[in-house]
Amino acid sequence: QVQLVESGGGLVQAGGSLRLSCAASGRTFSNYGMGWFRQAPGKEREFVATINWSGGRTYYADSVKGRFTISRDNAKNTVYLQMNSLKPEDTAVYYCAADRKGSIATKLNEYDYWGQGTQVTVSS
Repeated sequence: QVQLVESGGGLVQAGGSLRLSCAASGRTFSNYGMGWFRQAPGKEREFVATINWSGGRTYYADSVKGRFTISRDNAKNTVYLQMNSLKPEDTAVYYCAADRKGSIATKLNEYDYWGQGTQVTVSS
């Protein structure tokens, strides 16, 4: 069992930056692939970024490529999402998720555990 707790969300102006963190419980964090997803009001949850168990492979949605960076620190059981050049359309609740297979994954049903989410609001 893995429990995930996101933090770092907030209100920021367009063009600004935020860093989200996702702290995981459990001794096997380093075995899991991790992902970030987001859900805007009235929309479906969508993929943002993913990283494999070692941190050696990452993949991004086209909408955030070049602006967001996913990383992980297995010693701290934490995965991060650095978000730069934020746009109003990035406004959403951001969720982290863990995948027992340990690989990169872009689909919701590939993930086994989910956090409760953190709100990111970008004002224009």
